[in-house]
Amino acid sequence: MNEKNKYNKADVLIVGAGPAGLACAIHLKKKNPRLDICLIEKAADLGNHNLSGAVLEPEPLHTLLDEACPQWKNTDQAKEILAQKVQKDNIMFCLGKKISFNISFVIKLAKILHLGFGQMLHKDDYIVSVSELTKWLGSIARNLDIELLTGFAAEDVFLDNQNGSVVSVKLVDQGLDKKGEKQPNYIPGEKIHADFIVLAEGCDGLVTESFIEKAKLQRKSPQLYSVGVKELIKVSQSQYEKFTSSRVVHAMGYPLWRPLIGPAMFGGGIIYPARKNHIAVGIIVGADWIYKDFNPQDALTLFKNHSFVGKFIRNGSVVEAGAKMIPEAGLYAVPNDPKTGTIGKANCIITGDSAGFVNMLKIKGLHNAIYSGIYAADAIAENINSPQFTALRYTELIKKSKLYEEMLSAANFRQTVAKFGPLIGLPLSAIADLLPRFKVEQDTKSMTAAEYKLKPNQQFDKDTFAAMADTQHREEQPSHLKILDTEICKQKCTPIYDSPCITFCPAEVYEIIRNEVKPANPSNCLHCKTCQIKCPLDNIRWTAPEGAGGPRYKRM
Repeated sequence: MNEKNKYNKADVLIVGAGPAGLACAIHLKKKNPRLDICLIEKAADLGNHNLSGAVLEPEPLHTLLDEACPQWKNTDQAKEILAQKVQKDNIMFCLGKKISFNISFVIKLAKILHLGFGQMLHKDDYIVSVSELTKWLGSIARNLDIELLTGFAAEDVFLDNQNGSVVSVKLVDQGLDKKGEKQPNYIPGEKIHADFIVLAEGCDGLVTESFIEKAKLQRKSPQLYSVGVKELIKVSQSQYEKFTSSRVVHAMGYPLWRPLIGPAMFGGGIIYPARKNHIAVGIIVGADWIYKDFNPQDALTLFKNHSFVGKFIRNGSVVEAGAKMIPEAGLYAVPNDPKTGTIGKANCIITGDSAGFVNMLKIKGLHNAIYSGIYAADAIAENINSPQFTALRYTELIKKSKLYEEMLSAANFRQTVAKFGPLIGLPLSAIADLLPRFKVEQDTKSMTAAEYKLKPNQQFDKDTFAAMADTQHREEQPSHLKILDTEICKQKCTPIYDSPCITFCPAEVYEIIRNEVKPANPSNCLHCKTCQIKCPLDNIRWTAPEGAGGPRYKRM
């Protein structure tokens, strides 16, 4: 935005500077250099809030970069960030603490038989840090004179009641004290107006969910989530060489699922190599777990101590850690206008994880995020003089794309597993496209009084975990985590579920103080939003803190 517009008006406003938002901005600027494009990002710096595995299919990134900077392959950033490709792709099944076997042959057979599981192959994909990738794409965007503002948190959208278009996005107020009273440095959250709005916030975006409600968009099936916790571990050179820099491992079974005897949770472990003797280890678990005392970080500890995993990371030092959620419900959970079927409405479109473009048969969404950003840019470029048709054109482009084709192939996968559990649901999901769409409940309704059977010997150190995420918030601001009714906690949650938010929050935000559950440590928050999704009585709300708060990932 330029000075004459006083920083509150742009042609195109993109909320969220992750891969989807940056892909949209870069592609659109190349198509129409005259457009005034602004991205706002709540993190202190680019990449700070971006965490993923990640393996990345090359095609969408190449499409974007070939147009934006044709010589990109010769740049230092490309040679560093895209240096590693998958050459060895292991799918392991862990049976107990010591036994594991490679079931990759099953996935390869599924591909030959054209079954959905055959998509779960990653050979020749890039092994990347999504945080570093985001920072690189941001530098390309800035070189194209795209306005990129970090530390700007948005909290709401405003619609034109006449035609349903979004007219502005409101930023968070700054300079309030813990009681919500104005301090001398108070700055009211400005409204940014734009002709086109692109929502690219990532999973469970606050502005996106507000827009979905106000625009009356609907999902055919509730969005389901997984919670991912990850550590980046520095290991010895011999351990790193033994694992290799071109191998990725996805693991099923222990400690999330033991057939017949339980527990029974969807998800698994990941092991990816990073650069310079570093290995990333993580656990991704479906947020529809039923166990009141389950903590994903306990599962991560058990996974790290498995004999297969331990030999690669034993005595290593954790240098970075983080947590995030992943939208998993697939095509049926993508929000649509019930009248037109558009992914968004009028001049406002939803991209990437905000829309839910994750293909769980591939365990990937990063390539689809980039694709969706490109299609969003194309839709805007074709409707410069008719913004009200942008969402319609965007949806048309999506439905003609590879993105839609693969989302369609996995449309019923996660619902089938949620309905029947891993033991029956996983094999049944091989024919999920032939089955009816099963009705599933939101993750918040799945918890019971059952207890998780597997516990590590040592208590997980959440304070160190939060410190390794380098999470920071201004201490004097109001808490952005709200318990709606403390009486519900006292009378219903604690007696039945033992206050599970204290257990499952990865950053130890929640505590019992004078017999009352409180978000006592909001400055620890990692912005994963697990509390909002997993509170069994839907009694917690995550709101936007001041800009520049939250984790500061660098290599995640």
